[in-house]
Amino acid sequence: MSILVYIEQSEGAIKKSSLEALSFAKAFSEKIGGGEVVAVALGDIADDELTKTGTAGASKVLHVKDSRLTSGIIQAHAEAVAQVFNKIGAKTLVLAKSSLGDAVAARLSIKLNAGLVSNVVELPDTSSGFKVKRSIYTGKAFAQTEMTSENKILAVKKNAVPLKTDGATAAVETLELNLDDHNFSTKIISTDKATGEILLPEADIVVSGGRGMKGPENWNLIEDLAKELGAATGCSKPVSDIGWRPHHEHVGQTGVKVAPSLYLAVGISGAIQHLAGVNSSKCIVVINKDPEAPFFKAADYGIVGDAFEVLPKLTSAIKAIK
Repeated sequence: MSILVYIEQSEGAIKKSSLEALSFAKAFSEKIGGGEVVAVALGDIADDELTKTGTAGASKVLHVKDSRLTSGIIQAHAEAVAQVFNKIGAKTLVLAKSSLGDAVAARLSIKLNAGLVSNVVELPDTSSGFKVKRSIYTGKAFAQTEMTSENKILAVKKNAVPLKTDGATAAVETLELNLDDHNFSTKIISTDKATGEILLPEADIVVSGGRGMKGPENWNLIEDLAKELGAATGCSKPVSDIGWRPHHEHVGQTGVKVAPSLYLAVGISGAIQHLAGVNSSKCIVVINKDPEAPFFKAADYGIVGDAFEVLPKLTSAIKAIK
């Protein structure tokens, strides 16, 4: 039985979170004793980019080249994926939990008469029924959800499973679908994108600064460290509120929620709203001169020290290692 994976792309490049969804699907396929993992990609994406899905676990990619799908219109994507799901006779759809993925998954749940579980953090338990572990309460707890529907949709949280990189090259097949104009009744007039080499939602490493940095003129210390680590930069809510950094860098419950492999918090006290946005990180390192800062209680590693002394030394040490 095939498992279908919905692929997201940005400017022609497949998102890392979608590759993680493929790895999740491949691991689940192996757990249940086999089954083809098929990726569906929509819009303008080069074939050589699509073949990379094989390393993450896909055996083939069905590419719907309709250029109208490139912009990510939710209704059109849901209709396209539903048609592919039915065409290949899949019973399980896997996708990354994201702003686009959430909207598409909700519509697909209705179109396919499928159960939907979001924030999935582990492979389903099929020993007795079909039970899925998911993250709830902004990562503070977990719930076991039993799915009884024939068709199932799993929206996978970032870093739920290791990214597979040793698969074979995936075969790319072009697929023609009948998509009526009413699916494109919504028009995307413009898109404002956050600037920067690495964007927060996709970053594997994030370096964030708080009011302990004392002013925007000192942010070069954060940026220098991030550059050496190949990381994205973030900030606490107070920093964005007072205009030191743009709002798209605000990490927290009311900002961008991140789940990198490594999160470095510099000069951030660790308010509960900030922790809610970062507690899915695999490893948290805190640098703060206040040994009583609440963030240390949530940290895997902590450095009690002045950021203006620690950051230059840390950046130099990383340069030396590289």
